[in-house]
Amino acid sequence: MRAHRVPLGFVFRSRSKEEKASADKALVTDSKQTRDPQAPKGRPTPKRSEAQTQRRSVANTPTTRKEASKRQRDDRRSAMERQRAALASGDERYLPARDKGPVRKFARDFVDSRFCIAEFFLPLAVVILVLSMVRVGSLQNIALLLWLVVILMIVVDSVGIAIRLKKQLNTRYPDLPKKGAVPYALMRTLQMRRLRLPKPQVKRGERP
Repeated sequence: MRAHRVPLGFVFRSRSKEEKASADKALVTDSKQTRDPQAPKGRPTPKRSEAQTQRRSVANTPTTRKEASKRQRDDRRSAMERQRAALASGDERYLPARDKGPVRKFARDFVDSRFCIAEFFLPLAVVILVLSMVRVGSLQNIALLLWLVVILMIVVDSVGIAIRLKKQLNTRYPDLPKKGAVPYALMRTLQMRRLRLPKPQVKRGERP
């Protein structure tokens, strides 16, 4: 019994022609179909500024953990440099949180505009320490007496500064929070004027 062979070319040729015809039809259909200009696009068209911001944020987004860590280190370094410059110039924008605000600024100026006994504590402490190390009974007694006198003077001066500063703050800034401003000023009196941060912005004797 003879088997009827079907030519392979006929099978593949017919299938490829059908596929090509369907593809051409789809292309023609897609190319001829036009969208109604009044039809909604499904989303609002973003503004140019918003699109630029989105592109900039995508471009600046770190792609790896290493890049993210490097960017964080750079941001911290830049913030520290701005803060260091602000401590020297008194720029309120980049000062640490504990130094910001008109209340803290007035407290600093109030302290910097006068002589404070507490700012001479460290030099006096060195002198008293040297006297106490000398093996002479009279000098050691003088050193002990100086300790008591210096501490008493600092306490009295600090109490006076606290009272006057609190009164001035209540008068000038009645509606602003003043919590911690007086201790902040008293801690500043313990520092020598040239070592204070932020740097003094008023001269001695000048009214803040």
